Amino acid sequence: MDPTAKALSRTYSDRVYPDPWDKVLDYRRVREYAAEHPDAGRTRVGRALDLPPGRVRGWLKDTVPDPVRGINVAIDRGWLDPDPDSEIAAALVELLAHVLAGGSITARNYSLGVAPGERVDGKEIRDAFERVGVETRTRNADAPGRASEIVPTCDGTVLGRCLVAMGAPAGEKTTLEQLPAVVWDVPRPVRRSFAQIYVRHRGLKFSDKATTQVQVKRPDSFITELRDLLDDVLDAPIGEANTRLTISADAARELGVE
Repeated sequence: MDPTAKALSRTYSDRVYPDPWDKVLDYRRVREYAAEHPDAGRTRVGRALDLPPGRVRGWLKDTVPDPVRGINVAIDRGWLDPDPDSEIAAALVELLAHVLAGGSITARNYSLGVAPGERVDGKEIRDAFERVGVETRTRNADAPGRASEIVPTCDGTVLGRCLVAMGAPAGEKTTLEQLPAVVWDVPRPVRRSFAQIYVRHRGLKFSDKATTQVQVKRPDSFITELRDLLDDVLDAPIGEANTRLTISADAARELGVE
């Protein structure tokens, strides 16, 4: 299940390697060769592995490529290759719901944040980050005209890259055509939690009726798949789905959206 080391590495860009995963593999080859031949210098290592000595030199010392550093952080955090039935997989998928529905990941450096809403308060969002092992702070709390966001205090860009490797968009979200595939990899209770979080962020709240409507600027295929998800996790009928998704009062109550 994503995020994997390979998928995470491919969120990085590199001037030399078209596929950053190849850079990770070359770095590992160099380190393994050096461990087996501790007296070998850069020229010998480069010749043995068919790599330029200039590239090898830094890797033999303390230089760590960015994708390798990101992978190491993600491994330490327990974010890579999660078992779909594990607590960390559930936590990542539920955080993914918060980001897709109420947050964003920047395309420039993969920093992420989630904004509280009418049904989703700051404590719930902070708890979602804490479940994946990340502490948070509030950004723009005192900035007039700007929405406050809950953001990580450490390793946030690596976490953002992990969520992108799981299917979240970096930058503009309006072109997202379908739910991330990982939503279908996890057990039904986690899919239900994902759906609940999404609807609580995006569902319109009416004062005179219990139905709710999800309005997002997404392709119709995304709205259709969101309806399929709700059909999968609920027994009550959902409602209409076209450019928006109307969720019946019974379905909203079953989902716990009030």
